[in-house]
Amino acid sequence: MAVDTAASYLGPRGFPQATQTITTGQKLFLLAAVAVLFAFAVRDAFATVLFLNAAMAVVYLVTTAYRAALIDISLRRNREITVAPADLDRPPPGGWPRYLVLVPLYHEADILPELIAALGRLDYPRDRLEIRLLVEEDDLETLHRARQLAPPPPFVVYVVPVSQPRTKPKACNVGLANTDADLLVIYDAEDRPETDQLRKAVRAFEGVPANVACIQAKLNFYNARRNLLTRCFTSEYATWFDLCLPGLDFLRAPIPLGGTSNHFRMNVLREVKGWDEYNVTEDCDLGLRLFLGGWRTRILDSTTWEQACPSLHHWIRQRSRWVKGYLQTYLVHLRAPFRLHRRLGLVNSLHFHLLIGAGSLCQLINPIYWLFTLVWVFTHSSALSAFFPGPVFVMAAICLFIGNFVFAYTCSIACVRRGVGDLAVYGLAMPLYWVLMSVGAWKGFLQLISRPHYWEKTQHLASPEPGKPAGT
Repeated sequence: MAVDTAASYLGPRGFPQATQTITTGQKLFLLAAVAVLFAFAVRDAFATVLFLNAAMAVVYLVTTAYRAALIDISLRRNREITVAPADLDRPPPGGWPRYLVLVPLYHEADILPELIAALGRLDYPRDRLEIRLLVEEDDLETLHRARQLAPPPPFVVYVVPVSQPRTKPKACNVGLANTDADLLVIYDAEDRPETDQLRKAVRAFEGVPANVACIQAKLNFYNARRNLLTRCFTSEYATWFDLCLPGLDFLRAPIPLGGTSNHFRMNVLREVKGWDEYNVTEDCDLGLRLFLGGWRTRILDSTTWEQACPSLHHWIRQRSRWVKGYLQTYLVHLRAPFRLHRRLGLVNSLHFHLLIGAGSLCQLINPIYWLFTLVWVFTHSSALSAFFPGPVFVMAAICLFIGNFVFAYTCSIACVRRGVGDLAVYGLAMPLYWVLMSVGAWKGFLQLISRPHYWEKTQHLASPEPGKPAGT
């Protein structure tokens, strides 16, 4: 076992970064917008609220239709990359490329034996592989456990110097130093990738154009049936990775990367200078930056099994970080909105706004409309009805009844396609799960103001059934 200490690799250049989430110009714009709305409200409060309500109804309807269209495209016209088993044993013409696996760790001593066992099963030539366990210098418990386990090559315990910010992307940037690898993949502490995933990724890169810089494998959970929360979480992941992302792939749209199992061409990753160390969803940001740089991402039909948070407390922490990071990414890239629009074009700008902006906004606004619905059901308030004239009511009703039914139903379809058909019935519980998502969204939104760069760490637990994925 080797132990290395590295200096930090340079972060991204030529792109906006999240060191400052909201610029002075954006603050002035928001203040001006609030002032204008206040002036209109003073003049005619009813008309102002009606306008805002109608605008939100349009946002809801378009967002709902967009997500439904992605799922429909994925079900009818799947474009994800599949690799035939017969192609996995035959080496490429130039031999198997050098592969670097980065595994950022922080307070993960308990799950480390499972991680080493899972990554040790990767079927890839050992002389072409290096697995770097990125351990924070002051995380003495994990560092001691790693040295005690002494995993053999290709494992290397790579010590990350103490510095700010204390984030996963900072550790990954450190891991980019001192390597001659051709390809790189990120795995998390609890990950159990399919053993042939690296070979599949190599074959996938061989068959795609040179402008494909990243290949994203799918994620799902090996503890899907732990409790109601993990069952719903599995349904959500199956919908996102098996239905939504393949739809984006087909449309050649910007793809927000998952935080793990994204395989990169190393030269491109160096060109864009790695990850934004201050962004708490560095994967989403990197996916967009790759697209803006002229690079593309594809989806690979290979699965990495992860651990779904079985604890509501830790699930909320994880969810709040995701929403905070999406909002962070949205604000950072909107610092120059007209330039962003020119670079993306009309269609891809719509993808950006609907995927990253509107999705987070709807999670924040949902509780308000749920409250309005409950008040109207129990009181039939004429004052509340006045804010929902004919067209607005129709849009709101479509989203509430048809939209929610379609999404709950497609969650069930996703479970069947994923091979966990017994979980399809939990599509009925998804509205309750969406309430929890809004709780996490509000926590993330408030933290965006108070602690924008704080990393809400996901707690991973040693599994009682190591090696048993959700579909078995």
